[in-house]
Amino acid sequence: MLEIRLHGRGGQGGVTSAELLAKAVIEHGKFAQAFPSFGPERRGAPVEAFVRISDERIRIREKIYEPNVVMVLDPTLLGVVEVDKGLHKDGVVVLNAPVSAETIKKQYNFPKVVQVDALKIALECLGVPITNTTMLGALLKAIEFLKPEDMEGVLLERFGPKLGPKNFKALQEAYHHVSVA
Repeated sequence: MLEIRLHGRGGQGGVTSAELLAKAVIEHGKFAQAFPSFGPERRGAPVEAFVRISDERIRIREKIYEPNVVMVLDPTLLGVVEVDKGLHKDGVVVLNAPVSAETIKKQYNFPKVVQVDALKIALECLGVPITNTTMLGALLKAIEFLKPEDMEGVLLERFGPKLGPKNFKALQEAYHHVSVA
């Protein structure tokens, strides 16, 4: 089973990312589960979302405490939240940041880093600083479970004919512009 924990801030779309990924996984014949973890947080407060992916039915119904992968939508969370808490020793941190994966890996001592400047891509493709679908592209590159085109249908369904293609383009751009360390 692959377990992914997403870190973002309220309003950035982390919960939506988790749902979109799970939906695409299910449409491709696997089992998936996505759920958020937040209380009375407001826009901008740290939030978490979780995704489980498996070849078999998933019976666990709790938070993910030891993820294989952590995705961080907002690099300012690195100084606020221990994003790598419980991360497997060979785990991966997928991070939106304007600096290289090598720099991040050295600074935070993460086992493996997949980095993309999702903010830059989101602004270019979407015209807004919302990085959730962009970061899904980096996540797909990190987990190599689905291909970008496997996400196209769920993005079009969720965002419609006007925003769906823009979100898909942002996802593809991120997939092709990651750095890994």
